[in-house]
Amino acid sequence: MVRIYDSGEQKNRVPPSETPEPHSLRGRVIDAIKFVYDPEIPVNLYDLGLIYAIEIDEAGRSTRIRMTLTSPACPEAQTLPNLVREAVLTVEGIDNASVELVWEPRWAKEMMCDEAKLYLGLI
Repeated sequence: MVRIYDSGEQKNRVPPSETPEPHSLRGRVIDAIKFVYDPEIPVNLYDLGLIYAIEIDEAGRSTRIRMTLTSPACPEAQTLPNLVREAVLTVEGIDNASVELVWEPRWAKEMMCDEAKLYLGLI
């Protein structure tokens, strides 16, 4: 799989966390999202805790993602949701993906996975 977002500037990216049920459709969607990295923090968007919901329709062909950003003033506010959508569309079987940007609940560093917190020196 090709990394969707790669500025080439981040040398020490945090390796992605382990995905539960990686062979399920949901697991493959999560793994695709883990290829999208925040341009300023060396952690993928899923492990940062920016993905609030992943809904897959009963047919398994369409998915709806609810996500947030680390800050409403994020300069990538227009780019990151589209990159998540593009990443999800690379999953075999997914024909449609929509991404909704939400601001509630407000993101906090406590939403990051433990591996990201540990790597970034927060625990």
